[in-house]
Amino acid sequence: MLYLVATPIGNLGDITLRALDTLRAVDTVASEDTRKTGILLKHFDIHKPQVAFHAFNEDKAVSRLIHLLRDEGQSVALVTDAGTPGISDPGYTLVRAAVEEGIPVTMIPGPTALIMALALSGLPAHSFTFRGFPPRKPGKRRTFLAVDAGSPHTLIFYESPYRIKAFLDDALAVFGDRPAALANDLTKLFEAMQRGSLSELRASFDTTEPRGEYTVVIGGAGAQPVVQDDDED
Repeated sequence: MLYLVATPIGNLGDITLRALDTLRAVDTVASEDTRKTGILLKHFDIHKPQVAFHAFNEDKAVSRLIHLLRDEGQSVALVTDAGTPGISDPGYTLVRAAVEEGIPVTMIPGPTALIMALALSGLPAHSFTFRGFPPRKPGKRRTFLAVDAGSPHTLIFYESPYRIKAFLDDALAVFGDRPAALANDLTKLFEAMQRGSLSELRASFDTTEPRGEYTVVIGGAGAQPVVQDDDED
């Protein structure tokens, strides 16, 4: 059996009992970053062999993991650095290969930054489009954003602290000054949730430097403004 195990996006207290039981029961843990997973396993006194599985070794790692599952009859848990495997993280290729081989696959659900940010945003949550990380180069990023310019659905993006200002500049240029929300370091000590217009969110970085990972939620075409409030909830 291949288990996709969601892990905390910041606060280790968000690990589920089922996730811990699964990690203790499997034969091997496939990890996006064996060092980070090692810290998680050590914290919960779990001792398992790990196989590195990340964007730079996917083909080779998939072959090895399928061999362990199919030929050696092992059970394997796939974990990423944080959150749910396969959601802007490695996982899709391994799941596809397992399905093609007839290997059973299941999931141990848990935290996902995009859902938490959406729920806290104050924007419509009944219909949304998750777009993950946008391209790094400005031209490609604007083209990427323009695909959803006329969409009525709430839009969700991930962005790094190094490009969040440029992303907000491009989003403002493509979408106009729509209502939006900016989630930062969710579940961590300095978790912050800002709400307002895109221009207001961009202006907030005139006096502060971006830190940590960001989830950006933007209202769809025709979205109503959200109430601006304090930086922290």
